[in-house]
Amino acid sequence: MANFSFKNKTPDFSKLPAYGFVRQKDSYIYTTGIVENQFKMVVSIESDNNVKTKVLDNDLGDEYILHLTPDAVGSFVGKVRSEYNNVLQDIADKCFISDVFKSEQSRQVIAYLSEKYRNKPEFLWEKFPENAIFRRTDTNKWFAALLTLPKRKLGINSDEIIEILDLRIDPEQIAYTVDNKKYFPGYHMNKKHWITICLDGTVAMDEIFRRIDDSYLLAVK
Repeated sequence: MANFSFKNKTPDFSKLPAYGFVRQKDSYIYTTGIVENQFKMVVSIESDNNVKTKVLDNDLGDEYILHLTPDAVGSFVGKVRSEYNNVLQDIADKCFISDVFKSEQSRQVIAYLSEKYRNKPEFLWEKFPENAIFRRTDTNKWFAALLTLPKRKLGINSDEIIEILDLRIDPEQIAYTVDNKKYFPGYHMNKKHWITICLDGTVAMDEIFRRIDDSYLLAVK
């Protein structure tokens, strides 16, 4: 089994063959050497999207499991654990997509940012795995954030959980844009420069895309 978390990630099956996965019945199997080929690491993606792993000693043929034991210490087991996790991280980055956000508008936002700006969500906070940001690659500045929170956090009298989008906006537009219906003050952001949109259909996608483009242009300094 894997001690690396693939929580909230879904395999992109179109990318698995190019990475080196081979289909075997209902599973995809990837094999690689680690620790100077002393071990063979086998990664299996099952039909239910569950990820399983084995590390086999090439000389003995036995399964090695010490890297899965947190209490196991030492430079050798540390090296096995590090290379093992590096392989899984690379697979997660190149062959999996985020499945944190469930609303249709969130998925359209992610697809738009990926296609137009080659930008993927960054999950920066271990304590808040359902919050992600997007940043320009040239200035490294954030221009969007996808967050999950209760509506009450926005001043709405409801505990319903909702996905929201934070975007930059020209400060001169704040006064006539924020209406606490379609547009809210930027949640957890500088309210002079950010607005929040509820991704529940309140704002049309074409309008959201235009706002994203404006926000991207504002993140230049």
